[in-house]
Amino acid sequence: MKAIVLLNERSGACLRLGGPQSVEAIRTAFAAVGVEADVSCISAERIADEVKAAVAGRADVVVAGGGDGTINAVAAALAGGETPLGVLPMGTLNHFAKDLGIPLDLEGAVAVIAANRSGTVDIGRVNDQVFINNSSLGVYARAVIERNHTRNRLGLGKWPAMLLAAVKTFRLAPMLHVRLDIDGNAVRLKTPLLFIGNNRYRLELPKVGARDRLDEGVLSLYVATAHTRWGMLKLLFRAAFGKLRESRDLEAMYAKEVWIDTRHRRLHVAIDGEILRMATPLHYEIRPGALRVLVPERPETAK
Repeated sequence: MKAIVLLNERSGACLRLGGPQSVEAIRTAFAAVGVEADVSCISAERIADEVKAAVAGRADVVVAGGGDGTINAVAAALAGGETPLGVLPMGTLNHFAKDLGIPLDLEGAVAVIAANRSGTVDIGRVNDQVFINNSSLGVYARAVIERNHTRNRLGLGKWPAMLLAAVKTFRLAPMLHVRLDIDGNAVRLKTPLLFIGNNRYRLELPKVGARDRLDEGVLSLYVATAHTRWGMLKLLFRAAFGKLRESRDLEAMYAKEVWIDTRHRRLHVAIDGEILRMATPLHYEIRPGALRVLVPERPETAK
């Protein structure tokens, strides 16, 4: 088995010389299960070209090592093809790996890849951008932008900067005025947050924010109903404690295709944790079974 392993050059594996998730440790883990692995640290801008080269070179699997943003970039380049994606979850949250049931430790994830058991999962798409987890508009996108500015200005870590950014965003209480076309049905809304997921997300404990399936072939659209700062605060608290309820806190809809339009010509859009400025209207669609991925033997996660 020939594996091409692509790591984001800014990841801890590429920046450290030793340790349990270093480049050397990754090579050793693959060698231990008899997999020939070519491990490279590359920039985000080169990922698509490196994936194309791996596919042309007839790699058996292209492995993404990193957080959801890195995995998204590799998945986007593999979507629609026959070469499977392997996942080494090395990020902070690892939503995609968790929902697939992939172990979060290096040896466990490598064992899944070595077993070479593939399934197909859906991907979401907004305009020309792929997402494996979700996309959102409104307060989350604004908070991430503010977080990045705060980190650059004050040199804070990711989470302290996010806390300050959330406070500032909450104080402004920005609202979006949008027109939605959901599978041909039009509706106008005012909301602080629109969340579009690749398949359905759980709203209740103990698995709030997780997905039971990645192959149902639907987009999940959650619209926050809060229109005031107090309403947003209550929404945040209920989300933190896994007590969100449809109809009271969120309007939930499910669709194959969604168009989102607004009076703004461009909007900041969060896609798997990364922020892009995109032209409106935004066209969201689900692409059923578009991504082949190596998974553990767990039939409910892949078909």
